[in-house]
Amino acid sequence: MLDPKILEEFGAKMSALLANSPAKDIEKNAKAMMSGVFAKLDLVTREEFDIQAQVLARTREKLQALEARVDALEKARAGQ
Repeated sequence: MLDPKILEEFGAKMSALLANSPAKDIEKNAKAMMSGVFAKLDLVTREEFDIQAQVLARTREKLQALEARVDALEKARAGQ
C-alpha cells in the first residue's frame, strides 16, 4: 500500500520545483493525472475511514453482547 507521507513529500517537492519555474500548466496537468490515478485506486478519505472504523467498533460491541446473551440463554436452557 502506498505511504501517504511519500505521496505528500512527492507533491511538495513537485510544487516547489514548479513554483520556481514557468511551468504552471505542467503542474495542472500533473495534478489532473494524479487525481485520475488516485480515482482508479479506489481510495477513501481519512474521514470515511474513521467513520467506518467507528461503525465496525460498534458492530463488534453489539456482536459480543449478543454472543454473551446467547451463551447465557444456552446455559439456562441446559440447566432446565
